[in-house]
Amino acid sequence: MRLSIANPGWLAGLFLAFTSPAFASDLTPLVDVGWVKANADRDDVVLLDIRNKLDGGSAESFAKGHIPGAVHSDYLRDGWRTKIDGVIAQAPSKQQLEALVGGLGIGNDTTVIVIPAGVSSTDFGSAARVYWTFNYAGHDEVAILDGGYRAWTADPTNPIATGPSEAEPELFDAELRPELRVDSRDVQAAIDDKTKQLLDGRPAKQFSGLEKHDAAKTPGHIPGATHFDQAQTFDEKSGKLLDLAKLENLLPEGLTEADEVYSYCNTGHWAAVNWFVLSEVVGKDNVRLYDGSMVEWTNDAGRPLVN
Repeated sequence: MRLSIANPGWLAGLFLAFTSPAFASDLTPLVDVGWVKANADRDDVVLLDIRNKLDGGSAESFAKGHIPGAVHSDYLRDGWRTKIDGVIAQAPSKQQLEALVGGLGIGNDTTVIVIPAGVSSTDFGSAARVYWTFNYAGHDEVAILDGGYRAWTADPTNPIATGPSEAEPELFDAELRPELRVDSRDVQAAIDDKTKQLLDGRPAKQFSGLEKHDAAKTPGHIPGATHFDQAQTFDEKSGKLLDLAKLENLLPEGLTEADEVYSYCNTGHWAAVNWFVLSEVVGKDNVRLYDGSMVEWTNDAGRPLVN
């Protein structure tokens, strides 16, 4: 077959398509150590280590040891969640996200691998919330290293780098996707809407009202919510999520049949684990995150609660 060159611009575009950096065709929401080893040297891949206080990590522990080439961003301290109208842990603005992401050397053509510590489901929640935030910012080329830094160090032959995090800033243009999150008005409307399912990812004692988050004003749960403690999705022995078959068996009956699922917890952190499991692993459409969660919900004494 002969190619016409009557349109030289088209031919130049074809040439660029084969010579320019391309997104990883084999990228899945969870990648393993083998994938990281095979792709870490690519110019369009950024390994984003997010270890923080929740897992006992920090910039200092990153400097003592990390995957070669990784950059560090403290999930709790660097702006992945922000305070709005006095309510903590909500999604940042477009401008805040562009500054945060671009400052880490991540552009719109970058594939991002999020690296948690790999020690608990709460630690995985850091990675799931960062993953969701990238999706919310309009960036889909993102994955989580299953097992995190723990999985990398499980093989003593894998190299370890030391020293502080360094990144050359890139231009990142966020295109927010409001359809990935809900606010208190959406949640209020969902209480009496049988096509929508509220999913509470907190421990049972918090769901029942026996305990509460320090920043939540009142114990209990949102009326009509189904309880599913996100900790059930994680295997602490391996530091990884359970496999798909086990996850599907654990999920509450009827959950995947709901037209929409609104995932919440206290601050949208544990809720991000359930969001990730349902949306990215199980493959359910129309799963949305209530980032304000119980801290925002109980900020207004007029909102209904069950306890």
